[in-house]
Amino acid sequence: MSSSAAEVVRLLTVRGETLAVAESLTGGMVASEITSVPGASKAFRGSVTAYATELKREILGVDASLLASRGAVDAQVAAQMAAGARRILGADWGIATTGVAGPDAQDGQPVGTVFVAVDGPSGVGEGSACGGKVQALRLNGDRAEIRMESVRSVLALLLRELAGEQTGNERAQDTERNGGF
Repeated sequence: MSSSAAEVVRLLTVRGETLAVAESLTGGMVASEITSVPGASKAFRGSVTAYATELKREILGVDASLLASRGAVDAQVAAQMAAGARRILGADWGIATTGVAGPDAQDGQPVGTVFVAVDGPSGVGEGSACGGKVQALRLNGDRAEIRMESVRSVLALLLRELAGEQTGNERAQDTERNGGF
């Protein structure tokens, strides 16, 4: 269990919000990381591992013309995957990973090209997801390292969005629970 996953579960639980995950190159590793946290069931709705490109369209609702023109390794695909997971699993937040872990390039993209995305409540506050955010990554390392860094990166992106939207009341509850003033 990572500290990022534990912090995601803690913040979502404090807020009374839920999370859904859509994964491609990480093959279930993000969901595994989250569910390794005790109490994750309070916030985690579920996940879709859409490894095959057609499943991104059929299950997550990624636009077919986008997939045909750009392939599965694309920023807009990641954004639509996160939104699709959020929608079909009925969560407040959705996160997604898509990319190339190797050993070979895919869709004209070199190994290490990764997109992570978050989709959340729109317009909650300044710095909010305002629907969605995508981060493009160029990762080095072997297949395992690229996949692990993708997990870390998508959880970090979600944490930034959650921290940016935390209200004063939630911060006060948080501080109180952690022995602060």
